[in-house]
Amino acid sequence: MSFAENLRRLRKEKGMTQDQLAKQIGVGKRAVIGYEIEGRYPKKHDIYQKIADALGCTTNDLLTDTDQFVAKAQEEYGSRGRKQAEDAVNTITGLFAGGELSEEDRDEVAKAIQDAYWYAKERNKKYAPFRFRDSN
Repeated sequence: MSFAENLRRLRKEKGMTQDQLAKQIGVGKRAVIGYEIEGRYPKKHDIYQKIADALGCTTNDLLTDTDQFVAKAQEEYGSRGRKQAEDAVNTITGLFAGGELSEEDRDEVAKAIQDAYWYAKERNKKYAPFRFRDSN
């Protein structure tokens, strides 16, 4: 299940409306709708803990490994990082569409690719040109 599906299921099990959850975690109802229906992720990592607290669960109950990967990419690199992470996940998923690998092996390969993504991001920081601000 995805973050959106887990959030919707846990919220309904708790008997909360989207509006009630939004108020409890300090966001607008539109944000909760975005999480549940549009597949968006909270922009700030602390929102995941607020959601978990409101729903009486852990953040692991909300997020799959893929969701955690995409959320971390968004938090560290913004919408561009999120898009790159989603593209990587979609590419990985496409590679395994034939079902040749066991689920455990697919998870290991996906983890390795995610690790490579983070390594490349960190390595590219070293070579990014410095930007100087005009002091005027």
